[in-house]
Amino acid sequence: MSGFVDECQINVRGGDGGAGCVAFRREAHVAKGGPDGGDGGSGGSIWLVADRNVASLLAYKDHPHRRAPNGTHGQGKKKHGAGGDDLLVYVPEGTVVLDRDGTVLADLVNMGDRWLAAEGGRGGKGNARFLSNRRRAPSFAEQGELGEEHWLSLELKLMADVALVGFPNVGKSTLISRISAAKPKIADYPFTTLEPNLGVIRLDDGDEFVVADIPGLIEGASEGRGLGHRFLRHIERARVLVLLIDLAGGETGTTAESPAEQARILLEELGAYRPELLERPRIIIGSRADLATSYEVFAAEGVGATTEDGLVLDLCISAVTGAGLSRLVGHMATAVRAARSVEPEPDGFVVHRPAAEGFRVEREDDGSFRVVGRQAERAVALSDITNLEALDFAQSRLKKLGVDKALARAGATEGDIVRIGGLNFEFEED
Repeated sequence: MSGFVDECQINVRGGDGGAGCVAFRREAHVAKGGPDGGDGGSGGSIWLVADRNVASLLAYKDHPHRRAPNGTHGQGKKKHGAGGDDLLVYVPEGTVVLDRDGTVLADLVNMGDRWLAAEGGRGGKGNARFLSNRRRAPSFAEQGELGEEHWLSLELKLMADVALVGFPNVGKSTLISRISAAKPKIADYPFTTLEPNLGVIRLDDGDEFVVADIPGLIEGASEGRGLGHRFLRHIERARVLVLLIDLAGGETGTTAESPAEQARILLEELGAYRPELLERPRIIIGSRADLATSYEVFAAEGVGATTEDGLVLDLCISAVTGAGLSRLVGHMATAVRAARSVEPEPDGFVVHRPAAEGFRVEREDDGSFRVVGRQAERAVALSDITNLEALDFAQSRLKKLGVDKALARAGATEGDIVRIGGLNFEFEED
């Protein structure tokens, strides 16, 4: 079974907040003590964090559920409940987070980038918090909020300096095995590579860069043919593109297309998928030159050539014999350094927090109204809503939020049912 997974779905749920406590002081020689119920602790939140030590999304493929711990309830004597710890979910650098509709929510590119995937519920306030001149002995407290829960899609776009692009069996896997320590599967049938391979190339001066062996493209890949979009996205973040053109014609060639036609098809597919890919620095390489007699001299010297159909090659190489590989690595290093020099240095890591939502009014099929939003739901999340004090407090909260005006604008009339959270109310006009 493959150990590389570049897309999956994950279910995240923040911890529930603890409930506030209703309690009163009970001391000797004190006839009526004041309220002293403590607050509940907030539930833990879930953060997705980019980590270069994580190679793929394999850990979430068969075990997609992640839940943060709950907060604990408040107690008497103003003892506040403990909050739940945040849960950090580590994903590879280059992970894109999408909702179920395919909308991009976050792009975790660099080490340490993080996104708040599911916020924990806030703890409820104890009755000591509701003490006022009008309310000397509040007999209600807040319930804790439920933590957010979401199904998310994760897609990995490899973070590589160089992407090797070419038709199936053009020699990409052999090449990356010769210039790095990567050990990809190599065979002589189409689509040998079913997952991208990464290789690290270390130079004599201590510098290094990452090369990705992208599974073979075919004509129509941008429309989903062959391995299609599944692997084209791994090219998106590469700084430099290396196009491998098969020089072995006849029965030994991987494709019947001429070198110039191969280059045209590859560039056409890249442009159809992402037009900006055509603006990336690229090196056009003649591959498998050991099987093409007319190119042996160029492969041996590691220099370019012009094919019979007019395609200009920057280099001709043979991954099998090793001819031209050292010069190819030099070309790659020069191109990568040039690309890096024009990129701004990341200033720390990025923290993504979803924008806080207010509330909205929705019309139900039965003619009732539903108020959706954490602020409105929190306003009625009290320990005993049948308590007149609690009900009066909830109404004042909703009025301050502007819920009554929003319901009137939505067409609510006297006696209409209004649902907030798990509670039903009758709308009354002021």
